[in-house]
Amino acid sequence: MVRHFGTWLDEAKKLDFHIEHGPWEERIRRRDQGAPLTQAEMWSLLGEFFPAEMDRQTIVPGAAPALEALSEVADIVVLTNLTDQCQQPRIEQLARFGIRHRVECNQGGKGRPVADLVAEHGNPVTVFVDDLAVHHESVAKHAPGVHRLHMVAEPRLAPSVPPAGHAHVRIDDWPTAQRWIAERFDAGVPADHTEGAVA
Repeated sequence: MVRHFGTWLDEAKKLDFHIEHGPWEERIRRRDQGAPLTQAEMWSLLGEFFPAEMDRQTIVPGAAPALEALSEVADIVVLTNLTDQCQQPRIEQLARFGIRHRVECNQGGKGRPVADLVAEHGNPVTVFVDDLAVHHESVAKHAPGVHRLHMVAEPRLAPSVPPAGHAHVRIDDWPTAQRWIAERFDAGVPADHTEGAVA
């Protein structure tokens, strides 16, 4: 959860993390002058946090049991925009929480890799869950048959994030999301056969 990134910024970098404010680079501010960081500076800090400090992160409530239940009907793949050097640390981190699924790293939009996964697995139902609107737009472009669930599971962050315009639904907790996802698999049809743009 992202608040642990903010704790690290405070302790290690003497930077303030305003979780409720706008784009990521605007959420991180220099303590002496309050000016936001550049996007390049923000990415550099994320590069320091992952993988060295990622053990600070805690699991989203309800995620482990929801994924365990869904794995009975779905092949679960964790598609992360962490760099390749973070793949094994992410696998180990998730395993410590009882989440043992395939992890793939990606940089940039997630639409093309999601389309590749759809082609690989061949099931008519695929559900994509992500917190960033840009990735829902990318998946809508490259894999329109995928059901898209926008989830912002960090309670302090969720109120400041508008629903993703290219997602089919916005759900911010795993028990409710699990039911919605399971319904998609029960129905057994792609998104572009059943739904409009946004629920």
